[in-house]
Amino acid sequence: MRANIIGTGSYAPPRVLKNQELERIVDTSDDWITSRTGIKERRIADNETTNDIATKAAKSAIKAAGVSPKDIDLIVAGTVTPEMLFPSTACFVQANIGANRGIPAFDVSAACSGFLYALDVADKYIRSGISKKALVIGVDIFSNIIDWKDRNTCVLFGDGAGAVVLSAEKGKSGILSTHIHADGHYWKMLYTPLGVASSPFHNKPAEKSYLKMQGNEIFKIAVRTMGAACQEALDSNGLKAEDISLLIPHQANMRIISATAERLGLPEEKVYINLDRYGNTSAGSIPLALDEAVKKGLIKRNDIILFVAFGGGLTWASAMVRW
Repeated sequence: MRANIIGTGSYAPPRVLKNQELERIVDTSDDWITSRTGIKERRIADNETTNDIATKAAKSAIKAAGVSPKDIDLIVAGTVTPEMLFPSTACFVQANIGANRGIPAFDVSAACSGFLYALDVADKYIRSGISKKALVIGVDIFSNIIDWKDRNTCVLFGDGAGAVVLSAEKGKSGILSTHIHADGHYWKMLYTPLGVASSPFHNKPAEKSYLKMQGNEIFKIAVRTMGAACQEALDSNGLKAEDISLLIPHQANMRIISATAERLGLPEEKVYINLDRYGNTSAGSIPLALDEAVKKGLIKRNDIILFVAFGGGLTWASAMVRW
């Protein structure tokens, strides 16, 4: 029994923030951003919450799967920008889509690796026989935690959501393997402090929830770990790089994506990229890219699809899927 992806969906806010507009906010330029990141524009949530965009992506995936929200028996959302500390984003989605009461619904926190972590959890539920139809969401609104005066980070991120519906089915198609990892020793390289008011019982001052990142160090670790995660997925399934039909990487930075593809020896046409239009949407990036690739007809039956991501934690993950 495997977890087969029977429906994909995504949502990106309509508000487009181009590099030229950022030139009026911070000391930067379109040439500087494009040459160092590959990003030309990104989407920004305007009066929309994490719950809103997660729900829209979820409804899109359920419609594509041709199932009813009542068929869903598990909801797992990968996010680090929930609308509230609790309830979870998944709980809000459960209510918003009209899923049955009583089914498990919870969030997974793994930053940009969040969708693949959530996919790993749902895959285990299905393989164990506990779940038959699972909804997996990747969603983040990073515009809420960005310091828009920091030109090194504000140019990188955007907002978006993606979702898939998994179905327990027999056969060759489905998730072949998932691989998730973390190393908390490097947490200071990429993190966002919790922005809460100071308690009268300690002397720690309140902090604003601005993302903090050590870019150069992150780049080196991301390339190394994403390459290793891809190779792990290949080795686990007895496959070679030439067997990959399409690599859908986390859309973090064009240089990271190119270095990962180069390590695998994959040509440009086998790597899906929408970074230039959305920026880094964190946990939303892989499912959003997957949905686009599906809608464009770039994925056909029996194709081998490889997902790989890297995020704060530090976390990294990969997953291999036969379509």
